[in-house]
Amino acid sequence: MKCRVCGTELAEGTLFCPMCGSSVTSSRLRPPEVADSRPSDTSIISDRVAERPPAPAVAGRFPGELELDEDGLPPTQAMTIVSVEDAPPARPTVQRSFTLSFSTGDVVEVSGSGLVGRRPITQPGEHIDQLVVLSDPTRSVSKTHLEFGLEGDELWICDRYSGNGTVAHPLGGVARQCEAGRRYRVTRGTRVEIGDQWFDVS
Repeated sequence: MKCRVCGTELAEGTLFCPMCGSSVTSSRLRPPEVADSRPSDTSIISDRVAERPPAPAVAGRFPGELELDEDGLPPTQAMTIVSVEDAPPARPTVQRSFTLSFSTGDVVEVSGSGLVGRRPITQPGEHIDQLVVLSDPTRSVSKTHLEFGLEGDELWICDRYSGNGTVAHPLGGVARQCEAGRRYRVTRGTRVEIGDQWFDVS
């Protein structure tokens, strides 16, 4: 009996070859099969550089059509330069005024500075354009609760040391407690709470 792997003569009853250590039941490994030389339809990669697609064919030109340059654009024409003094006057910018819509149903168009409260009173020497009186049976709104005004195109509010304070809720933002005596800019869409009442800025 011979080893199937190395061919060494083996005695009867031998389980392993003393030369190569293989089991007597082992067989020589088969040589690897030659891979299919034909390319797979999913592994074919072209070595050619992608070519630019041909331009679409043009059957003809319409009457009066402009000739295009090499970039496919119509030829540019020289522009006339004029003095800025000869230009037409610019249209004036229309400044949209702010409107305060109160929970009581009152609507006030802001035309300058103003005070809001149950009975707003100006301080000595203070000039205020508008006094907005609110009806508040629960008296959650102070007599002179809040001041507002314009600075350029922006509206600001200021708590006048009211008893229940002022809270501003910007549209899509976080509610802010207004510190008394400090001006806060408010944008359109803001809701301002004054006691149990409120007004929207638009």
